[in-house]
Amino acid sequence: MTAPVFRFAPSPNGRLHLGHALSALKNFEMARETGGRLLLRIEDIDLGRARPEFEQAIYEDLDWLGITWEEPVRRQSEHFSDYEAALDRLKVAGLVYRSTATRKEVADEIAAREAGTGKAWPRDPDGAPLYPFGSSDSSADDVPSAWRLDMRAAIDRIGQDFSWTETGEGPHGETGEVTAKPDAWGDVLVARKDVPTSYHLSVVVDDALEGVTHVVRGRDLFWSTSVHRLLQTLLGLPAPVYHHHRLILDEDGRKLSKSRRDTSLSELRAAGATPADIRRLVGL
Repeated sequence: MTAPVFRFAPSPNGRLHLGHALSALKNFEMARETGGRLLLRIEDIDLGRARPEFEQAIYEDLDWLGITWEEPVRRQSEHFSDYEAALDRLKVAGLVYRSTATRKEVADEIAAREAGTGKAWPRDPDGAPLYPFGSSDSSADDVPSAWRLDMRAAIDRIGQDFSWTETGEGPHGETGEVTAKPDAWGDVLVARKDVPTSYHLSVVVDDALEGVTHVVRGRDLFWSTSVHRLLQTLLGLPAPVYHHHRLILDEDGRKLSKSRRDTSLSELRAAGATPADIRRLVGL
């Protein structure tokens, strides 16, 4: 039997905090308990925010926690051709369209529609408004554009009835065989104007190319799995088993965030914390 393959996949756009520690430790321990392998992936497609010093800090923090991983480490920025190939397949299938609208144009359109109907515009599971323009937003080849998945065409292609195996728990206790609901996300980005991919596309391509069998990550990404299962099905990629774990929250009940500069592992270490203290703080 092939050994299970797990992965921890942080972005080098800030320093790791307790939430990352929980996810990394869970991946490490589940791999060890099942006789599996642990991979480390650096998700650095956001070239404007990724920093070499943050990547180096990831290695230092994980090593301090006693976590080991297989080499080589996969950096997404070195594999854009893999994502372009997947995007080309979606283009040939007629399942994506060019998207040129700016954030301001999107916001203005949503505001106009809300004013016209007196109703709030639909939001995705993360609370962001759904893209309002649809496949009518297109342009000539020489105009910089992002690419969006035509959600209706994609679902029409494969049907609505598909799911994933969940061994953790969703935000409302969902577990076992969970029905995917990708249409709740609208026409998601599959490639940005500045790079030929998005989080959704790169993560499913990477998991397939690296042979990942078990995806262990925070519960905030639970419903994103619907989009990932849709893309896996469209591209003929294998479906890992998913395990979404609880989040580490701050005193206001919000999940920890690098963007708000929540206390980092390196700061805790400098203040005298030990790896055992970190395990206690994250409830392991």
